[in-house]
Amino acid sequence: MTARPTLREVLAEKPFALAMSSGFFGFFAHTGMLTALLEADLAPVRVTGSSAGALVGGLWAAGLDPAHARAALEGLTRGDFWDPAPGPGFLRGRKFRVLLESLLPAPSFLQTRVPFAASVYDPLARHTVVITEGRLAPAIHASCAVPLLFHPVRIGARFYVDGGVADRPGLAGMPAGICVLYHHLASRSPWRSAASMTVARRAQLVALAIHALPRPHPFDLASGRRAIDLALARTRLALTRPVEDGAVHV
Repeated sequence: MTARPTLREVLAEKPFALAMSSGFFGFFAHTGMLTALLEADLAPVRVTGSSAGALVGGLWAAGLDPAHARAALEGLTRGDFWDPAPGPGFLRGRKFRVLLESLLPAPSFLQTRVPFAASVYDPLARHTVVITEGRLAPAIHASCAVPLLFHPVRIGARFYVDGGVADRPGLAGMPAGICVLYHHLASRSPWRSAASMTVARRAQLVALAIHALPRPHPFDLASGRRAIDLALARTRLALTRPVEDGAVHV
């Protein structure tokens, strides 16, 4: 019987794109996972994502290396983004935007090192919108604007909220016919149904699901360091594991 290829072998065989799911403060885990890929010389040729996935994917596509991303996230405090204000959400989001703009080496989609797409949700039209042009900060901000937590974000004449509302996997901006690694944040938020947590499947997609990670939140950002370290270690392990039924679970 022929041995199944490992995740590393699958990703090294041909160029691949990376899609990263939403997951509240899951950007810590995404950072650890991406760090492991890049240290193994496995760099994606395209990146898409929703919410936490759009944040990490957008920062890397804009030129921020994982070490600097990690340093910024580990130094994150609630005061860096906590700006309560009346409105359709608890936080105004101005501090988060300032933080984003300070971290992005490139300001626009035109300047990214690889093509990048961020999923956002239009609550009036009730559908996902994929943003691939214009300024990066507003698009990433909108993709991360969790309803009830952040005010909606205006881009042009429309207001948008978190891309994970209707595109949790962050795959809406991924074209067909390309090999995709999909990083699935396996921990379930209290407001999500079990059905919504199903690992995405599509042609030429391999899913990586890392289980039992810490769940950082605004009042426990310290657990983010552990989430980065665990995701880094488990992605290194996952790269040595065979791909079974289109996925690797660690």
